[in-house]
Amino acid sequence: MAKILLQPIGSALETFVAATDAEVNARAMEGLEDALLAKRAEVKAGWGEEYVKRVHKKGKLTTWERLELLKDPDTEILPIGTFVNYGREFGEGKGKKKCPGAGMVTAFVRVENRYTMVIANDNTVASGAWWPLTPEKIERAQHIALRLRIPVIYLVDCSGLYLPEQSRSFPGPTGAAYIFKMNSLLSANGVPQIAAVFGDCIAGGGYMPIISDRVYMTEQAYMVIAGAALIKGGKSQNITSLTIGGADIHVHISNCADFRGPDDTSVLKMIRSDVSDLPTSSIEYYKYGGDTDEPAYDTRELKQIFPSDYRMSYDTRQVIARLVDSSHFWEVLPGKGEEMITGIAKIGGLYVGIIANNQFLIGHPEYTDQKRPGGILYREGISKISQFSRTCNDDGIPIIWLQDISGFDIGAEAEKEGLLGYGSNLLYTNSTNTVPMITVLLRKASGAGYYAMSGIAYDPVLQLSTPITRLAVMEGRTLAIGAFRTKLDDNFDIIQTTAEEMEKIKQGMQDVEDRITRDMDPVRSAALMDTDEVVLMHEIRQYVRAMVEMSYQSIGYRRIKNPRIWGIHDLHTLTDI
Repeated sequence: MAKILLQPIGSALETFVAATDAEVNARAMEGLEDALLAKRAEVKAGWGEEYVKRVHKKGKLTTWERLELLKDPDTEILPIGTFVNYGREFGEGKGKKKCPGAGMVTAFVRVENRYTMVIANDNTVASGAWWPLTPEKIERAQHIALRLRIPVIYLVDCSGLYLPEQSRSFPGPTGAAYIFKMNSLLSANGVPQIAAVFGDCIAGGGYMPIISDRVYMTEQAYMVIAGAALIKGGKSQNITSLTIGGADIHVHISNCADFRGPDDTSVLKMIRSDVSDLPTSSIEYYKYGGDTDEPAYDTRELKQIFPSDYRMSYDTRQVIARLVDSSHFWEVLPGKGEEMITGIAKIGGLYVGIIANNQFLIGHPEYTDQKRPGGILYREGISKISQFSRTCNDDGIPIIWLQDISGFDIGAEAEKEGLLGYGSNLLYTNSTNTVPMITVLLRKASGAGYYAMSGIAYDPVLQLSTPITRLAVMEGRTLAIGAFRTKLDDNFDIIQTTAEEMEKIKQGMQDVEDRITRDMDPVRSAALMDTDEVVLMHEIRQYVRAMVEMSYQSIGYRRIKNPRIWGIHDLHTLTDI
C-alpha cells in the first residue's frame, strides 16, 4: 500500500488510428486551430498599432511588454479569459467600438519560480477602461487565486469605467464593486496582493490596488477618486491629476502607496523582488522525490486522435496517455461502470485523479448479450465517479475531469433505476468538494451530464474548452426534431403534406440546427464567460500541468495526505474484481 504502482497506458498512434483517418483528423483540427490562433492575435493586438505607439510615446510599456519583463525567463504566460466579449460591439452607428478581452489581461505567470495570477489593464484599449464584463473577468481571476492561494499581481493602468456603457458594469451583484470585496476576501485569507500603478488610476481603478500588501507607483502614475477634468467641472479648480494624486502625494503624504520607481521596468523589478521574499513553493515537497517526465507519446498527436466527425468515437485512454507523465496510469474500479474511466496519474510529478468519459460501446450489467453506447452516464458509472470524487477529496488529490458527454441515460430503465437520485448524489459531491478540480471539455458537453461532471457552475478552479468543444443542452439536430415533433412521424420524417409546406418545415428545422450549432462555438462560450479559455489540443497538458502545480504550490491551507494513507487504496482493495 505504500507505493502507487502506475501502469503504462496507451500505444503508438498507428496501432489504433488508420493513417488516412489520422491525416483527415489532423487537417480538420488544424483548420480550427488556425482560426483560433488568428482570433487570439486579434485580441492581443488590442486597438492596434496606433494605440501601441500612443503608449510608447508616453514613455510607458504596453501590458504585454510588462508581462514579458515580469515573468521568469523561458516560461510561458498562460492567459485565461482571452475571449471575453469577443465579437461584441458597444455604442451605435459609426461610434461602435470593440473591447478585445474586455480591456483586461488575466493570466497565470511564473515569477521567481512561483505561480501568480496577474490582472492587468490593457492600456491599448480605451486607456485600460472597464467595460461590460470587465469586472466579472477580474473577479473570476481573483476567485481562482483565492481558491489556489496564489499571489495576485495587479498591473494598473486604468482610466475608470467606460462611461458610455456604465449601466452594464457599475451596478449589480457582480458589478465593479464586487472587485473590492474580492480584494478584501483575498486579504482576509492571507493571499499576497501586490499592485503597481503605471498611469491612470481613477475612481474604481483607484480603489483596486489600495487593499494590496504592496502598492508601487511610477513617476507617471496617479491615483485619484476623480480625475482633474471632473474636478475642474465640479469645483472650477484648474489642476492636473498628477498634481493631486501622483507619487509625491500618495507615497510621501497620504500613505496610500508604499514605493515609487522611475519607470515601468524598475517597478517590475521591484515586484519580482517582493515575490522572491514570499514563502517558497511546496511543489517539490509534494513530488515525494519523484521526477517529472513527459508523456511517452507526443501530445501533438491529439489532433490526429479526435475524429473530424463529432459523432464518431475514439479511445479516451489514448488521450490520457498523451497527457500524463510517462504515459503511466493506475486505473481504479476498471470493472465497474465501464462508461467512466477513473484513476490516478502524475502530471508535473504530482498526483492527480482523472475522471473521463469512455466513448466506446460498453457491456450491459444485466444483459450480457447487449451493448450500450459510451459517453452517457448510467447508474454504475455515476456511483463510481461519485465515490472516486469523494475519495480524492478526502485524500487531497486534485481532480481532472475530461468531459465528452452526451448526457444521462433516459427512458423507462433509467427511471426505474433511480438515475435522478444517483445524479443528485454526484451533484452534491461536486458541490461540496473542496479539493481543486480542473474541467476540460474535450468535445461534447451536453445537458445535465455537463453539470454532473463538474461544469463551471460547480466551481472548478478552471474550465478549459478546445476548438471542437460543443457546449449545449443538446445537439442542433436533436433540438430541431423536438421543436418540429408534431410535424414528424415516428421515424422523424416530415409528415406528407404539400411540397411547399414540406420545404418550409425542412428549412425551419435546418435554421434551428444551424443556430444551435453557431451557439455551440467554443469562442462564443468563452465570450460569454461560460468557459475560462479555449486551448489548442497540444496545450491541454501545459495548462493542466500548471493548474496541478498551483494546486500544490501553497502549503497549509488544505489537507494533502501522503500516498500511504490514501482512502483510494481501500476503495481499490474492497472492490477489486
